[in-house]
Amino acid sequence: MSRGTDFLVFVTDKIKKKIGEINENIREVQKDIEGMHDYYWENYTEMDQYGYEDFDNRQALLTQVNANQENLKTRHRLRRMLDSPFFGSVDFVYEGEEEPEIFYIGIGNFAQRRGGIPLIYDWRAPVSSLFYDYDKGTAFYEAPLGRMEGEILSRWQYKIRGGRMIYEFESDMKIDDDILKQELGANSDTQLKNIVRTIQKEQNAIIRNTKDKILVIQGVAGSGKTSVALHRIAYLLYHDRENLHSSNILILSPNSVFADYISHILPELGEENIQEMSFDLYAYRELKGTVSDCEDRYHQIEKQMRTSRDFPEGIQGQDPTTGYAGDSAGAIYRWKQSEEYVRAVEGFLVELEDRLVDIRDVEYKGAILKTEEILTLFYRKFSGTPLLSRMRAVMEYFVDEYETLHGRTLPDEDAVWIQEKFHSMYVTTDLYEIYNWLLKDCGLPLLPDIPAEKRVLAYEDVYPVLYLKYRLCSGTVRREIRHLVIDEMQDYSYLQYVILERLFTCNMTILGDRAQTMDEKPQDVLQFLPGIFGSKIRRIEMNKSYRNTAEIAEYAEKITPVEGIQYIRRHGKEVEEKQYAVLQEAMEEILRRADPENYETAAVLTMTEDEAEEAYQYLKERREDVFYIDRDSSRFRKGITVTAFYLAKGLEFDQVFVLGGEENSALFGQFRYICATRALHELYVYERVH
Repeated sequence: MSRGTDFLVFVTDKIKKKIGEINENIREVQKDIEGMHDYYWENYTEMDQYGYEDFDNRQALLTQVNANQENLKTRHRLRRMLDSPFFGSVDFVYEGEEEPEIFYIGIGNFAQRRGGIPLIYDWRAPVSSLFYDYDKGTAFYEAPLGRMEGEILSRWQYKIRGGRMIYEFESDMKIDDDILKQELGANSDTQLKNIVRTIQKEQNAIIRNTKDKILVIQGVAGSGKTSVALHRIAYLLYHDRENLHSSNILILSPNSVFADYISHILPELGEENIQEMSFDLYAYRELKGTVSDCEDRYHQIEKQMRTSRDFPEGIQGQDPTTGYAGDSAGAIYRWKQSEEYVRAVEGFLVELEDRLVDIRDVEYKGAILKTEEILTLFYRKFSGTPLLSRMRAVMEYFVDEYETLHGRTLPDEDAVWIQEKFHSMYVTTDLYEIYNWLLKDCGLPLLPDIPAEKRVLAYEDVYPVLYLKYRLCSGTVRREIRHLVIDEMQDYSYLQYVILERLFTCNMTILGDRAQTMDEKPQDVLQFLPGIFGSKIRRIEMNKSYRNTAEIAEYAEKITPVEGIQYIRRHGKEVEEKQYAVLQEAMEEILRRADPENYETAAVLTMTEDEAEEAYQYLKERREDVFYIDRDSSRFRKGITVTAFYLAKGLEFDQVFVLGGEENSALFGQFRYICATRALHELYVYERVH
C-alpha cells in the first residue's frame, strides 16, 4: 500500500476507536443523568428549606447534560471525518532539524487524546498554511510562538470518499491547476461547494486576514468570492473562540434561496450556522407599525424594467405604478438613495426641532417644570439626544428631580400620566407624516394620507424613512453583532451604506461584482465607501474566474467587457443562440435540451417575473422536475429551476437556458450577462423574432 493509504487505514482505526470511547462516555453520562433525576424525585420533599441542596443538584445535572451535548457534537464531527479524514499533507523539515515532520490536513483536528499532538490538523491551523501557500522549497508559517521557518520536501493531495482512497499524488502548482479543473468540471449541486481542497494562495490570504477591520472583496463572476467569505468566517471563528461565536455574526444575503444554497458550508467546516437575512426584511421589521408593508428590491427592479420599456429615454409619460413622469421616476429614486438625500435630511432636522414640538408647563402635585426650563433642557442639556427621544429624556429628568426631592418612587399610573404629558408636546411622532413634511419641503410628490394599517411603502421610500427613523430615535446600534458579511455589495445604495455604518460598528466582509449591478448604470461602491467607513477599508480584487467554460466566458465578455479578468481554461460546448416566433417553440427546445441524466441542475432564466411565471406554467405540465423560484421561495432543488434572472444571482447551474428579454430595457445588458455567468457547462440563448 501507498503511504496515504497506510495512513488512512491507521487514522480511520483511531477515529473509530475514539467514537467507541465517546459512545461509552455518552452511555455513562446518561446513566448519571437518569440517576440524578431518580434521586431528585425521591428526595426533593426532604431537601433543606433554603434550597441549597436543590440548587446543587440542578447545577450538577446541568453540567452532565452539557457534557453529553459536547460528546454528541464531537461524535457527529468524527463520524463525518470518517468519510474523508484528510485531503492534503506536507513533509516539512524545520530549520536546524534533519528529520521532516508530516502534517496531514483535513476539515478538523483529530488527536487521540485531549491536548495531544494532532494526527490530522484543521485546515485553519497555522501549520496548514504551508499546504495552501507554498510548493516545494523554503517556507514558513506564523505560529502562536512566532515564525516557524524551514523547507517543504514534498506536498501531497488526496481524494477520499466513503473512507476509500480515490487518488493520491505528490503535487506541484501545475497539478493543482489540473485538480482544480477536475473539481470545477464536476456537475453543479443544490449547495455551494466548500473549497478547502482547492483554496488558492490568493484566496488563502483573504481567508486568514485578521488585521483589517473592513475587507472589501471586488470579485468577478465565478471567482469564488462568496465561498472565500464563508471560509473566512469559519477561520475567524476558529481563530478567536473566546470572543467570537456564531451568534455574533450576521450575513446580509440577497434572498432566502441563496441563503439555503450556502447554509451547509459552515456546518461542513465544523462550525455552527450563523444568522442570515436580507436587508429588505430587516428594514421591514424596523418599520412595522409605521407602515403595514414594504416593497423589496425586486419590486423596484420590475418597476425599472417596466418603466424603461414603456418610456424609452427622452420620452415623457406617466408610470402607472408611481404616478411620476416616466423619465423622472428613476431620477427621483436615485436621489432618495443618494448623498444629496442625506444632506437634505440633515438640513431638515435643523428646522424640525422647532416645528415638531409645542412646549408648555408641566405640573405634578405641586412640582412645576416651566416652559423656559423645558426649552433649556430640550435645546441645550439634551441637544445630543435624537429628537423623538429627547422629550423622554426631559421627562426622566423631571421625574428624577421629583423622586429625589420627595424620597419615593412614583406610582406606575402617575409615571404613565407624566409620560403622556411630555409626549403630547410633540406635534406628531408619526415617521410617515414627518417624512411627508420632508418630501413637501423638497418639492416631491407626497405619500398618500392613509391610516398606518393600510400603508404600503414603495421601495424607493423604505430606506429614506428608515434613515429618518434612525436620525430621530435612539437605540439603533447592533452591538451584539461582531462581524457583518454583506453580499452583492454593488446592489446597495449610498444611503443603505450610511444606515449600515450607523447600525454596525463591527468588523465587516463586504463582497460583490460591479459588473452585476442591478441598476441602469453600473455602480462602483468603492467610489464612496471610504467616505462612509473611513480609512479602515482594505480593498482586494479577485480577477480569476473558476466557474464557466472558456466558451461561455468569452460569450459573457462580449456582453459586458470586464478588464483584467483571468480564466481557468476549461473547454466545453459552444454557446447556442436561436430565435423563436412563439414561446412554445423555445419551451419545446428547452425540454429536448435539458439533460437530467448527465446534469443535475438546469435553469430557465427570464428577464421579468411575468415571463418566468409563463414559462413555468408551460414546463411544469410536461416535466415533474420543474421548480419555480420567486421572491418568497426558500429552497434550491435539483431539476429545472425557472426564475427571473435577478433571483439567480450567486447561484450556478450545469445548464442555463436564457429566454427572451426586452432589448429596449435599460437592464437588458445586466440580464444577459448575469444569465450567461450562471452557467457551468452549457449555455443556450433563445430570442424572440421581432
